[in-house]
Amino acid sequence: MNTRFTQFNRINCFVFLKKLLIKYKLVIRFILTFLLVYILLSLSYKFYLDFSKYTKFYPDYITHLVAKQIEHLIGDLGYDVHVVPHPDEPSMKLIINKKFVARIIEGCNSISVIIMFASFIVAFSGRLKQTVMFLFSGCVLIYVVNLFRIVILSIGLYHYPWRREILHTVIFPAIIYGMVFFLWMIWVRHFATINRKQNE
Repeated sequence: MNTRFTQFNRINCFVFLKKLLIKYKLVIRFILTFLLVYILLSLSYKFYLDFSKYTKFYPDYITHLVAKQIEHLIGDLGYDVHVVPHPDEPSMKLIINKKFVARIIEGCNSISVIIMFASFIVAFSGRLKQTVMFLFSGCVLIYVVNLFRIVILSIGLYHYPWRREILHTVIFPAIIYGMVFFLWMIWVRHFATINRKQNE
């Protein structure tokens, strides 16, 4: 009798799990796709960073490019600005009017945020052409907004160094993550196939 009862419970458990998988298959597919794309892109980026140690661009090409673009943007606002390699760590020193203001590290180049954004868009994919176009334009927009947020932060740190904590830990992340969330909402509401499937 106990054996029959155990078999009955196993069958019920299997049926219940099967129903859950069918009911939430879109959610499960989204989570698995997101994780797979995120891991693949993150590993690719790690290989890129490892390879960048042996190139002439310090600390890596993208961070170096971001630092130089910030130098030009702040310079266009009338400041005397220079970015130079940090002697003690893999970063670029940002100097405004001969005052050391901030370090531009690998985490400032927006690639980690772009990887997270791209993983979400692919996991919530729509039609191929729409997905590619939105992915490309979203990544470019995140990169550009990131440049301007570093410019705002740097000038803020130059004029109001005592506000470093709120500028760096509140305003700085709020700009970029707020925009990523906004792009995600646009994608889910207007383009994502998975959203249309759930509404059918």
